[in-house]
Order: sequence, then C-alpha cells, then structure tokens
Amino acid sequence: MSPHSLLVVKPSSLGDVVHTLPAVALLKRAWPEARLRWIVNPEWAPLLEGNPDVDEIVLFPRRELSGSVLKQFRWLRATGAACRSDLVLDFQGLLRSALIGRFCRGGALLGLSDAREGARFFYDRTIRVEREHAVDRYLKLVAALGIDTTGPLTWNLPAGERPAGFALDAPFVLLHPFSRGEGKSLSAEEAVAFAEALPCPVVLAGRAHISVPKSEGKLVNLLNQTTISELIWLIRQARFVVSVDSGPMHIAAALTPHLLALHTWSDPALVGPYNPEAWVWKDRTLFQVRELRIPPPLAAKPITAPDLAAVAAHVAGRIGG
Repeated sequence: MSPHSLLVVKPSSLGDVVHTLPAVALLKRAWPEARLRWIVNPEWAPLLEGNPDVDEIVLFPRRELSGSVLKQFRWLRATGAACRSDLVLDFQGLLRSALIGRFCRGGALLGLSDAREGARFFYDRTIRVEREHAVDRYLKLVAALGIDTTGPLTWNLPAGERPAGFALDAPFVLLHPFSRGEGKSLSAEEAVAFAEALPCPVVLAGRAHISVPKSEGKLVNLLNQTTISELIWLIRQARFVVSVDSGPMHIAAALTPHLLALHTWSDPALVGPYNPEAWVWKDRTLFQVRELRIPPPLAAKPITAPDLAAVAAHVAGRIGG
C-alpha cells in the first residue's frame, strides 16, 4: 500500500544532505502523490529550496534547543503532531534523529544498521549496510522499500544566485582549499601558489579564519563572503572546481564532472566525490573516481609543492590552458 505521507529525517551536515538527495528523488518518483517532508537544520535548508521532491521543509533548530531538555521535548511533541507520517526514514542514524522519527511515526520507522547512540532500538525495521559511500548506504534504505535504485540518479539542487558584486566574466577555476577536518586543508600560501600556476582567474571560496596573501591579480578572494546559494552558483559557472575533502566538494560532485578532490588522510572510496568522472588526488596519485575499484591505503600524505604543481598542470590541461 502506498504511503500518503513521507518524512525524511536528515538534519545535517552539508555533504550528508547532498548525499541524501538521490534517495529522496527516488522516493518521490515511486510515490508522487505522497506528501514528503524533510527535517533539516536551518543552515542547510537552502540546499533544499525549490526542490520538486520536497513538499515541505521542516526546520530543526538544534542551536535553539541545545541545553534544554524541556525545549527539546516541547519541540518533539509539536513536530510529532504536525508531521505525523505513514513512513519515516531516519537517514541520520543518531539518537536525536531516531527520537524525532519516533515522535513523528504514524506507521513504520526505518533506519540503517550503522546507526549510533542506540538509535536502532527505536526502529521498526533496520536495513543492513556495509562500510561504503553514504550515497550507496542511503540508496539501500530506499531499495528496502522495493524501489528500483539502479537507474541514473537525480541531484535536485537549486540554481543558486550570483554573488553580490561579482563582476568576473572571464572563465575561472573555483578553489575551495579549507576544511574543518584536521589535516585536510591547504595553507593560505598554497592556495595562492595554486592560483598563480593557472592561466585563468581562480576564485577562492569557502569559510575559514585564515588570512590569504594578495595575489598578482590571479586570485579573486571570496573567502567568508558567499552564502550556500552563491556557492552553488559559482560551482555551476566554474570551468573547473578544485576542493579539499569537504561539503562543498560534494555539492560540486553532484553538479559537474569538472572536479578534482584533494584527499590527504581520508578515503575517497568512502567520502570522496560520487561522480565517476570526477578526479581525485590521493597518495601522490591522480585518478578518476571510476578507476577507484579498491580503496587506497589510508596514508596521511600531505600535499607538497610538487604535488600542487602537478594538480595545477592537470587542471590547466583539462580546461585547455
């Protein structure tokens, strides 16, 4: 029997919300008449704006609720009453997401076998997953419902909007060099060196408390100056995107094959770009995702000046520079 209402519980983070989009698109394709709600943190809600698969975005104000059990309970009770759904899918796999699912559960609550913090005790059905990419894990949750997941995937991200005052009309490379994860980022000097090694302008985007030296006109510094919507627009417009392992890298992988992801200690088979045509730098080697059959060793090799020069030369060759 087809459900009349669906609830997706996936509050965070940026990359994980992006990874969930194909699974949600398949849910809506299977049951187009069902009302589909998505519970998401306010800061990631712009990723879902205008998404034809999502009928209602429900904000989970985690920061406002932090530290107050009473506020959390009141929010859960109100949300459970407003979002009661025939089928609830917990893609997050944490105690709080399982509790949200339980309060909103009008029928069945499904989750994944790698859920943590005791979340599995709240599920009506637990779907077994292996140590694999998040996109594949989330698709298994949908496949367990009898939905075919073998066809082309759909990534319904918004069109984005041009950053205010952005006047660059020449073709550019977008560089996202900084990540919150320890040991993943380039240095400010490496970002400038990369920009100066390319034949076209390089737009620097992302967020970091780092001061970047001025470049000889090659680097357009938009660090800490773009919204998610503006970042999406920049990714769509760029001739090529180079990014460290980060949420914006996963946005780029969803939007374009013209991407090179820089991995130091993280495993691209598990957390790398999902796009088979994207490129990866890992362990001093450049390869496409479609060539990644066996996970590489998790050696924490930092990127060096010769590595960065090789990456710049590769990108220049890809864009015809």
